[in-house]
Amino acid sequence: QVQLVESGGGLVQAGGSLRLSCAASGRTFSNYAMGWFRQAPGKEREFVAAISWNGDTYYTDSVKGRFTISRDNAKNTVYLQMNSLKPDDTAVYYCASDKVPWTAGLLTTTTRYHYWGQGTQVTVSS
Repeated sequence: QVQLVESGGGLVQAGGSLRLSCAASGRTFSNYAMGWFRQAPGKEREFVAAISWNGDTYYTDSVKGRFTISRDNAKNTVYLQMNSLKPDDTAVYYCASDKVPWTAGLLTTTTRYHYWGQGTQVTVSS
């Protein structure tokens, strides 16, 4: 059974940094694309960043230059380094794992992903 467990969320002042981690288990981690999404109260879940099985990265425009997604296949973990945080970044952050292995194509939609973590709260104060 595939499990994704996020950690690293918390409360930070605007301009600060956090690093989120997502530990995966239950299948060969390196074969699958991974994504980070977030959901603020009253809003739909939105794409933040993704990394393909072979290391290509993608970001939503609002986080480009501030957030960095990376993966450590030896540790079965994907990371989201978040710098220069803004109050608008406040949300529950979810990691997600692709449905099928070694697959190219769009990684920005929720329907692309089959497994989701439980989420970790990020709160940025002004």
